[in-house]
Amino acid sequence: MGRYKKLILLHSNDMHGDFTAEHVDEKLVGGVSMLSGYIDKVRREEKNTLYCIAGDMFRGSVIDSEFKGISTIEIMNAIAPDVVTLGNHETDYGVAHLLFLEKCAKFPIINANLYIKSNSARLFNSHLIIEVDGMKILFIGILTEEVMAQTRTEEVIGSFVDIHDAAREVGRICNAYNATDIDLTVLMTHIGFEEDKKLAAELDPAWGVDVIIGGHSHTFIEAPEFVNNVAIVQAGTGTDQIGRFDIVVDTYDNNIESFQWQAITVNKENCPQDPDIIKILDTYKSHTDQKYGRTVTRFRRRLTHPERNQETELGGLMSDILKDSLAIDIMLLGSGSVRCDLGPLVTYKDFVECFPFDDSLHMVTVTGDQLKRMLAFMLRDEVWQGAHNEFYQLSKGMKVVYDKAKGEMLEFSYEDKPIEPEQIFRIGLQEFHFLNFTEFFNVPFEEVEKNKKPVTLATSTRDVLEEYLTTHQHLDREIDGRLTLI
Repeated sequence: MGRYKKLILLHSNDMHGDFTAEHVDEKLVGGVSMLSGYIDKVRREEKNTLYCIAGDMFRGSVIDSEFKGISTIEIMNAIAPDVVTLGNHETDYGVAHLLFLEKCAKFPIINANLYIKSNSARLFNSHLIIEVDGMKILFIGILTEEVMAQTRTEEVIGSFVDIHDAAREVGRICNAYNATDIDLTVLMTHIGFEEDKKLAAELDPAWGVDVIIGGHSHTFIEAPEFVNNVAIVQAGTGTDQIGRFDIVVDTYDNNIESFQWQAITVNKENCPQDPDIIKILDTYKSHTDQKYGRTVTRFRRRLTHPERNQETELGGLMSDILKDSLAIDIMLLGSGSVRCDLGPLVTYKDFVECFPFDDSLHMVTVTGDQLKRMLAFMLRDEVWQGAHNEFYQLSKGMKVVYDKAKGEMLEFSYEDKPIEPEQIFRIGLQEFHFLNFTEFFNVPFEEVEKNKKPVTLATSTRDVLEEYLTTHQHLDREIDGRLTLI
C-alpha cells in the first residue's frame, strides 16, 4: 500500500434548483445535465472521485417549488452525490417535509448541529466516513445559524447558533473517530465564507481538519483561502461552475501532501450532457411549462436587482406595490426574497423564480425612534465587512442617507419631512422577518407590541404582488435615492 494517494473532491453549493442551462455570451452554460456529465467524466477518468454538495439544493426554480423538492431529490438521486450537507433553504418546506425528502434520497445527508430540543437527539447523522482506495475520509456537516430563523415556528427544533459551539461539536466528532485512522477530514458547512474563516480559526489543529467546503454566501474564489492551516473553498452559486480539488493525501501523516484547486465552468467545452438527466428534467418541465408559461405583465424595460445590500429597481417596485396594496406607511421588503432581475416580459415562471418565497404579510406599529434603530442595525459596520445579514428594500416616501465611514445617518425622513422620535408608522413585514423581528432589527419585539397589537394583512405575499402586476402594464422604477450610501 503506497503512502501517497490521489483524491478528487468535486463540490457544489447553493444550487437553488438551477436545473436548466442558459445562454451567456452566446454559449450554453450551467444546468444539471452538463453538471452530471462532467461528474461522470471525472469519475471515469479518476477512480478516487467524490462529489459533495454543501447545502441549499432547494428553492429558486419553479420545478423545485412546484414539487416541493421531490423533483430536486429525484434529479440528485440520478447524479448520485457521495455526501450532502443541509443548507438553510432545505428547511423551507418545513422540517417534517425535509425528513420525508431525506427518506426519498438515495444519498447520505449529514448535519451535526440540528437537533430536537427535548432530548438533544440529532435529526441527521452528524458525519460520514467514506472509504476509497484504502483511504478513510471523514465528512462532518455544519449548518448556518439561520436555520433557527427559518424554523422559528417549529419550537421543538434547535441548533447551535454560535461558531464556538459549532467548533466544539466538530472537536467531539473528530475526537471520537480519530482512532479509526482518518486520512482526511472535511467540514461541509453552510455558514458563509467569512464565518468559515472564523470557524477555521477556532479549530484545534489536533482535530486534524484539512478542508472546509462551504456555502451560503455564494462566494466565487480564485484559490482556496487558508486559515489555521485549513483550506477553505466555495463554488459560487447555481450550476454554472463546479469546484474541483485534486489532492495528494499522505496516508502516513493523515494530511494533504499537495493539491490543486480550480473552478470548472459548466459548459459544452468542459462537460458532456447526460441524456438520462435530460429525460428526468423534461418530465418535470412539460408539467411546469404548461402551468407557468402564461404572461403576468410587461414592464417598460428590464428591472434589475444586482445586489441585496443596496437600493434596487426591482426591489423598489416590489416594496411600492406592497405598500400601496396593503395601505400601510412603509414596506420593508426582504432584499433576499428578490432573487434576480425581471422583465420586460414577465411570465408566471419568471415571477415565481424571481420571488420564490410565498409567506404571509404582517403589520407592526413602530415609533420614529424604533424605526431609526431598526435601520441603523441593518446598516451597521459589520455588514460592509462581509457579515451576512438581513437587508431591506424601502418603499417610496422613505429617505435614508447613511455615511458608512462615520457610521451615522445624515438624513432620515418620510415624505420630505424629518422623522420625529415619537412619530408613529405602520410597517409591513414578511412572515420570516416578522417572526425574527428582534434578531433581524435588534429592537425587542415586546417593545413594539406595546405600541399596538400586530396584525396579519395577507396570507400570501405572492397573491398580492401577482394581482397588482396582472392589472398594471408597462410598470417602471428607477433608483430614486430612498437609500443612499456614502
